[in-house]
Amino acid sequence: MKSIIIGTAGHIDHGKTALVKALTGIDADRLEEEKRRGITIDLGFAHMELPAANGEMLRLGFVDVPGHERFVRNMLAGVGGIDLALLVIAADESIKPQTREHFDILQLLGVKRGITVLTKSDAVDAETLDVVRLEVEEFLRGTFLESPRSPIVAVSSLTGAGIDELKGVLVAAAETVEARDSRALARLPIDRVFTMKGFGTVVTGTLVTGTIRRDEELEVFPTGRRVRVRGVQVHGMAADAAIAGQRTAVNLAGVSTEELLRGMTLAPPAAFETTRRLDVQLQLLPSAPHLLKERARVHFHSYTMETVAEIVFQEKKDPPPAAENANVGQSGLLPGQQAFARLKLPQAALLLPGDRFILRQFSPVVTIGGGVVLDAAPLARRPAHADSLKILAGGNVEAILTARIARRQQEGISVSRLVAETGWAKNAVEAALKQALAQKVVLRIGDLLLHAPVVEELKQRVVSTIAAFHKGSPLVAGINKEELRAQAEVSTEVFDAIAGVLAGEKKIEVFGELVRLPGHGVVMKDEEAESKKKIEEAFAMAGLRVPALHEVIAGLKVDKARAQKIVTLLLRDKVLIKVSEELVFHRTALEELRRQMAAYKAKSTKIDVGKFKELTGVSRKYAIPLLEYLDRERVTKRVGDAREIL
Repeated sequence: MKSIIIGTAGHIDHGKTALVKALTGIDADRLEEEKRRGITIDLGFAHMELPAANGEMLRLGFVDVPGHERFVRNMLAGVGGIDLALLVIAADESIKPQTREHFDILQLLGVKRGITVLTKSDAVDAETLDVVRLEVEEFLRGTFLESPRSPIVAVSSLTGAGIDELKGVLVAAAETVEARDSRALARLPIDRVFTMKGFGTVVTGTLVTGTIRRDEELEVFPTGRRVRVRGVQVHGMAADAAIAGQRTAVNLAGVSTEELLRGMTLAPPAAFETTRRLDVQLQLLPSAPHLLKERARVHFHSYTMETVAEIVFQEKKDPPPAAENANVGQSGLLPGQQAFARLKLPQAALLLPGDRFILRQFSPVVTIGGGVVLDAAPLARRPAHADSLKILAGGNVEAILTARIARRQQEGISVSRLVAETGWAKNAVEAALKQALAQKVVLRIGDLLLHAPVVEELKQRVVSTIAAFHKGSPLVAGINKEELRAQAEVSTEVFDAIAGVLAGEKKIEVFGELVRLPGHGVVMKDEEAESKKKIEEAFAMAGLRVPALHEVIAGLKVDKARAQKIVTLLLRDKVLIKVSEELVFHRTALEELRRQMAAYKAKSTKIDVGKFKELTGVSRKYAIPLLEYLDRERVTKRVGDAREIL
């Protein structure tokens, strides 16, 4: 069954609540004060089912909003999730201030479909009704409620005149409304919190996307509290699940009413991240009283939430001429203009790209504009470029995802993170990126996605870093992999992939922990080559009774720093082998030691320190480190005070 949400809008005492009751039989005024005063103060809800032209039933949920200017903030909490608007205008009063403000809000929220209802038609004569209709037609010209595309229906909630006609028009309009995406990640902005006897904590709201099922776990945003769904009701009836576009009540376990507020949101656990920064496209109403200044503080409304926001324009606007505005020298946005901006919120909130919002002046509180969220995860300390914001505003899914990947540069971004940033389902993200991956505009490295130009720049950076290392350290065969990764400023995962690609392209060579350019060898001057030869000869001739390394270095022509690099080179090539921090041996001496141990094993499988000293002719100074070396090499194994020859 198709479900849509219909929201009322209009001036106080123009008959919105009476109209909803005439249509559904339900009185949406639920508060005692509302019934006593005869005005709607907070949101009210009702529902009905009507047959569509094809015989299927349509489920219509109504959100009745207050019309008094003092309760516009409550009105805003109800209209964020509507699919269809009923603009209610009393025939005996015509267009009034809240008619205009509510209609401005509907347009700023991007409502696409609606019906204009002239109520209290029984209170005026036919001629007056015609005059009011003409006034309303003129008021609505050029908008989404322009007649005849959007009908104007005259009714009387008192006599019932026109109600059946309105029901028929509602069905026709509802059939054109595109169903909300029930396969997307669920989001339920909370508009009511209460306790129901025998059930406990209950929240209600309009399910704007996804599906909520009984017994599943959800998270309360922005608090992070995990809750369990004990039960679900849709339009007052128990259900196994609620789907997008339905008025939904959820009975929650694991949380009290004191921990929940209007403006919070229920969503799948860990699916999203809250934000305090939003990149947006905003529109200032032509009726806004004055220039909207840089750093201005405004009331911010989106779905059921309300907070304060500070505005920082992404595009600097020229100050208006003195003849047009008295605020000479102040940059900002003039009435009727639009701009890209960053909004800073005092507390974290759950908002996603595509979410609509309303801005109201801080004081006096009047509606001045609104807009759409382009990015709820802007990079910290990086102002968004106007070109990238235009891409985000353009609506091309592949281009939007590519832009989000590109801005992450060498960090890359995972698919799960893209899901959290956009609110789109994982399979939708994967499908949208399929062509970009096939054309290698976007590259996948492990779990990360990177923009191809970024990868090319990284490859060049790695090669140039190695070349610079070779130039500065000619006596070192290559740069250490971790040092190279740190200089390239990339994660291990990305570096390993980049190194693998470059090695495959034969632009670098990786051997052990070192990386070098192809064919690059150690370049030595004559005195360096002579010193290398002397070091090697000194240790080769010493056998197992090697001299101290510092003594050998002291007798060379080169300085200590270059001598150390030559030793490092010999160690890397395994010409010399470090047995302990103080002892270095030539590899031929250690190879001969292995042969001696193999020969000794024919006599005995065990050897102690004394026998080892006798066998090798070395003192204890050399014997202990050499035996420990043989243990590490699994030539011997220590058993008590002796060694077993393996």
